[in-house]
Amino acid sequence: MDHSEIKKLAHLARLEIRPDALDEVAERISNVLTLVDQLQALDTDHVAPMAHPLDAVQRLRADVVTEPDCRAAYQAIAPATENGLYLVPKVID
Repeated sequence: MDHSEIKKLAHLARLEIRPDALDEVAERISNVLTLVDQLQALDTDHVAPMAHPLDAVQRLRADVVTEPDCRAAYQAIAPATENGLYLVPKVID
């Protein structure tokens, strides 16, 4: 990548890159793009997709109610409710 491309990217990303750092930034971006090219060159047709690189199984808790239903107590102090829902003033016509 040349300096004009780096400056254009910096402008689009709203970044300020000092002129003396342009060479280093260009080299780092080029290294990242080289790595991306290497990854795209790999044949992944016969690789099964996975959600996690390790065969980790997450322990799940039982799906049971652990807290009492306090809706009636909470809605008793609300200014306006109807059928278990809080009523609020209309803000959009």
